[in-house]
Amino acid sequence: MKKNWQIVLAIVLGFVASRHAQADYGKDIEKWRAERETNLKKETGWLTVTGLFWLKEGTNTVGAGDKFDVRLTDNFKGGKFGQIDFGNGKAVLKVESGVDAQSDGNKIAGPVDLVSDEKGKPTQIVTGTQTFFLIKREERYGIRLKDRNSEARRNFTGLHWFPIDESYKVVARLEPGTDLKELKVPNVLGGFFKEKSPGRLKFNLKGQEYSLQTVEEDDGSLFLIFGDQSNEKETYKSGRFLYADKLVNGETVLDFNKAENPPCAFTPYATCPLPPAGNKLAVKIDAGEKRYDH
Repeated sequence: MKKNWQIVLAIVLGFVASRHAQADYGKDIEKWRAERETNLKKETGWLTVTGLFWLKEGTNTVGAGDKFDVRLTDNFKGGKFGQIDFGNGKAVLKVESGVDAQSDGNKIAGPVDLVSDEKGKPTQIVTGTQTFFLIKREERYGIRLKDRNSEARRNFTGLHWFPIDESYKVVARLEPGTDLKELKVPNVLGGFFKEKSPGRLKFNLKGQEYSLQTVEEDDGSLFLIFGDQSNEKETYKSGRFLYADKLVNGETVLDFNKAENPPCAFTPYATCPLPPAGNKLAVKIDAGEKRYDH
């Protein structure tokens, strides 16, 4: 009789431990979701991106209004802000006399050489509620504009999610025999980003085996751009992003409850990567972030 009670007690304790683990997992996901929304709503978040202007060789005028090449939002009341002289990959900003603007926190008093985001932090130009900087995408240079008082940021009411489902948290293993190589990742500009890839990750989801090509970040962590059957109606049409820890003994964990929309879901002025060849899953992933309603 005593042995039977020990078995029952072990079963009960195991059940309680399992319920506690599920509750802790749910809290972790809810915390992650809250942090994602907080980051989107920041003064530097994607909801503030209000423009992208590709530079032409020569003079590019900057100001508020349709007549300017780089068009600030109406929150800039000064008319012409200045001009950007661009040639051979070099961009120099000249600000109109009397315009209040800062470059990386310092008041602008003369021409400013704009450093792009190609290899790190770009030169930040701030005027009022707006910030702009130089970006490079493949062989093109452009000005990305942000306004912390943007309509999208003011009207943001939150994201939409599938119910948390721990069965979408799976172990993935790198396909054997693959080496670090260059992966061509398509983008919304019609071109390709060249990224480092350790190969394909294989995983089992609800009894079926799938695989995804992954990108390796500078710190060794992994970045996946994938599509699935939910893109047709419930999630962002071009696919979603998923991040994972670096490989340990050829393995990592993919948690699709943390699948998220790309920046292009929040602004038409992002330059998002798209799922590379073979990264469209023939299954509906009812987990993670749903389509964002503007």
